[in-house]
Amino acid sequence: MKTLLKLEEIGGIIVSLFLFQISGYNWWLYPVLFFTPDISMLGYLANKKVGAMTYNIFHHKLVAILIAAIGLLNFPVAILIGSILLGHTCLDRLLGYGLKYDKGFKFTHLGEIGR
Repeated sequence: MKTLLKLEEIGGIIVSLFLFQISGYNWWLYPVLFFTPDISMLGYLANKKVGAMTYNIFHHKLVAILIAAIGLLNFPVAILIGSILLGHTCLDRLLGYGLKYDKGFKFTHLGEIGR
């Protein structure tokens, strides 16, 4: 099962790259913007609940897909944003970083980070 889930995340990264390609932006933007969703961790400066909420919004695949889908209505910047969010989120899941619980950053839906 673990291999199948990793393949699913790799597939998501491939979809992200495809979406980025159709956005029409220069490829150098993809690696430059790839880690921008991690800015959402700044929510942890307020408290654990706000941190988990902001992190989860920026790392939820449905959010990425909806933004990219809006972009398909002829809004290339939305395709760009959706592709970055999707690729980043899939890589995070591949590495074991899941959506966060209010208990703290290391408590995720994939299990505790660092175990």
